[in-house]
Amino acid sequence: MECEMMTWWGWLLLGLFFLLAEMMTPGGFYLIFFGAGALMVGTLSGLKLTGPEWMEWLLFSVFSIVALLFFRQPLLKRFQSADMGKAIDSLVGETAVALDPIAVDAIGRVELRGAAWSARNVGENPVAKGQRCNVVRVDGLTLSVRGT
Repeated sequence: MECEMMTWWGWLLLGLFFLLAEMMTPGGFYLIFFGAGALMVGTLSGLKLTGPEWMEWLLFSVFSIVALLFFRQPLLKRFQSADMGKAIDSLVGETAVALDPIAVDAIGRVELRGAAWSARNVGENPVAKGQRCNVVRVDGLTLSVRGT
């Protein structure tokens, strides 16, 4: 018994499924390339430019993996680094509330935008629990703060 070939519209539906799944998942640009591969094979199949079913699956695999290897990193750099840098930079100048007393040049915890952060007191005076403090710099996941 011979397998029936996957029709061109089946590839297009598979491609749309992968693209929708990419939009629904957090993450790192993986499924979009499989969606693009399926859309490419669907287009070629619709134009009668593919051969047997195994050839369609081979083309799908090659298109998807090549696109993943060559285009994922540039997409990550374009979409994530710009947004992440802006989000971190926007913390500077904000006012946080100390959750712990923080001595000068010591690390404690502060609350900012509803989340607890590690914070280093870079001011000249200790920061008391509940005191407001200004964020002057962000070093990774640690905020540099000064009491107000």
